[in-house]
Amino acid sequence: MRVLLAGGAGYVGTHTAVALLDAGHEVVLLDDLSNTSARAAERVERITGKPAPLVVADARDDDAVADVFDRLGPFDAVVQLAAFKAVGESTQKPLDYYANNLGTTLALLRVGIARGIRSFLFSSTGTVYSDPADLPFTEESTTSVDLSNPYSKSKRMNEAILEDVARVNPELDITILRYFNPVGAHESGLIGEDPAGIPNNLMPYVQRVAVGELDRIGIFGDDYDTPDGTGLRDYIHVVDLAEGHVAALERGRPGYDVFNLGTGRPVSVREVIASFERAVGRDLPQAVLPRRAGDVAATYCDPAKAQRELDWVATRTIDDASVDAWRWQSANPQGFATEVDGDAT
Repeated sequence: MRVLLAGGAGYVGTHTAVALLDAGHEVVLLDDLSNTSARAAERVERITGKPAPLVVADARDDDAVADVFDRLGPFDAVVQLAAFKAVGESTQKPLDYYANNLGTTLALLRVGIARGIRSFLFSSTGTVYSDPADLPFTEESTTSVDLSNPYSKSKRMNEAILEDVARVNPELDITILRYFNPVGAHESGLIGEDPAGIPNNLMPYVQRVAVGELDRIGIFGDDYDTPDGTGLRDYIHVVDLAEGHVAALERGRPGYDVFNLGTGRPVSVREVIASFERAVGRDLPQAVLPRRAGDVAATYCDPAKAQRELDWVATRTIDDASVDAWRWQSANPQGFATEVDGDAT
């Protein structure tokens, strides 16, 4: 299978590229590099020993996407990972988020369908679920566009668009993957999460504290109705997540379908920090801060449908993720800006 990975030089994109190449597929990466580096694609090639061509272009641009299809296609499938993803920033820049997160999907669909793709895989989020009483979330749990931030709303809007597209293109395999909280890194230490600026998510923030780039870990609330008072989340190792993409593409069943990709085992903020401290071998500075608006006590899924229909299960633990993330961050303290042996200059 020949796959176009939009957003392919990003965190999930690079790990998905490795998983696809390891499974014997071919990939082309499309990325505007607004939140990553061309070195990410080079390191995918180092890990796999296989080509991972990178096209630097805006996936919202029909002409640019068509050029990729014409020069490097044909493609059997498109994996749509290209999105702005900072929840807090989305509340301040809603127009940017809607324009980018909807525009990329629309351009990839217009061009891909015209060029005869068979599969379209969309990167969604567990934050589309809107009723905490539904825990653990199944694919039938309540979703809504009346969500707390434009990022989550844009993902749910994309899902609605894709459901309508599937209705009038019944030959297409359109699959929605609702991620929970990707963490960790590839075991090689060559690729991992490298967010621009101050990280929005817990584990990359902890990683930056561990290498001395940030002063302390902020724990936003320790008075939730949870075992240790801190928020519970479903943390999935990014390699497990990447393998879920491969399983979904290889299923190849026409129609519209949705799958949760998570572990089903919630982990608290304090447990994540303790796990990372074990990986690092020392205590990390931390402080309890007030709750953040919009945060909930717990979010986790039931992944049984993916296990049943995709023959996929998350096998790696939070400790595995911590060890792999620390291997990546300690070897690359400035992320992809860190030169390692073999990097192109």
